[in-house]
Amino acid sequence: MTPSRADKLIGKLIANKLSGEELGELLEGINNENEQQKYSDALEIYFDRLLKENEKDNVQNQEKTNR
Repeated sequence: MTPSRADKLIGKLIANKLSGEELGELLEGINNENEQQKYSDALEIYFDRLLKENEKDNVQNQEKTNR
């Protein structure tokens, strides 16, 4: 599946590689009722991934502690 423009812009934002023009586009998308869901979905996917990575790290650290 090809990433949406919202996915690409959120990815660049997270990587701190967003240009000024792209920032304007992202802000327009967030404020546009027709586009908000795409940005919301992209952010939800990102934060879910962070939570899973954090959970995995916590489990690994707990296993190391228990050894």
